[in-house]
Amino acid sequence: MAHLRLPRTLRLPFLVVTCLLSPVGLLALQQQPAPQPAPVPNVSDSPEQLEQQGDQLRAQKRYLDAVDFYSTAIAKQPTALLWNKKGMAYLFLQRPEDATKCFNQAIKLDKRNAAGYNNLGYMEYRKQKYNKAIRYYQKALSFHPDDAVFHYNIASAYFAMHDHQRAVQEYRAAYTLDPDIFQRISRIGVMVQSTSPEDRAAFSFMVAKLYAQAGDIDHSLEYLRKAMEEGYKNIKQVYTDAVFASLREDKRFTELMAQKPQPIQ
Repeated sequence: MAHLRLPRTLRLPFLVVTCLLSPVGLLALQQQPAPQPAPVPNVSDSPEQLEQQGDQLRAQKRYLDAVDFYSTAIAKQPTALLWNKKGMAYLFLQRPEDATKCFNQAIKLDKRNAAGYNNLGYMEYRKQKYNKAIRYYQKALSFHPDDAVFHYNIASAYFAMHDHQRAVQEYRAAYTLDPDIFQRISRIGVMVQSTSPEDRAAFSFMVAKLYAQAGDIDHSLEYLRKAMEEGYKNIKQVYTDAVFASLREDKRFTELMAQKPQPIQ
């Protein structure tokens, strides 16, 4: 059943509506370009064309419109990939229940759909149901054992539970499969950040150790600085931990410790 579409003007942010109360706000609103009309899926297009248009709309952050195109494509040819994409659009719309339904449809259609299990794991992670999240992540990993992201997600759940020993094992597995995993996930903006500043600091210090152990001095120093800026309380461990032995020989380490970066508030 098609969902009710509100007129585009009714879906403007509330802040824009309140601008109508002031002459300055009205002038600013008048100077804005007219809102683009909502695109309507062409039912004669192929599922592939509809999916591509949905992808473009999602890239433009027009998530509700993307849902329309994915829904039309699914009506023509349902696939796990389309259900996952529709779920992601709902997730960006902050409609987690609709997103979860889509991810469930993905694995119902394809019992071995690793992406669907991974996405369901993330939905449980959001609710702080970490054990359940880990089970979903492990299910995804069972189908793609060489996927570094799945190891990373399992590690993040363990880390949130303060099970640092298992977290380190999984982070190390992720790093072994993809040495750029921490940089790549950070760049695309999906790194799960702990709500606790102490946990974020501990995470950065842990990553600094992993890089130091792998001989990647540059990235080790980068995360060591992050740990200090995030207020890591046990930073003096760098002087005694054997993992940092090679790091201590680098003059940049001496310079960093001399600078004593203060925690960023």
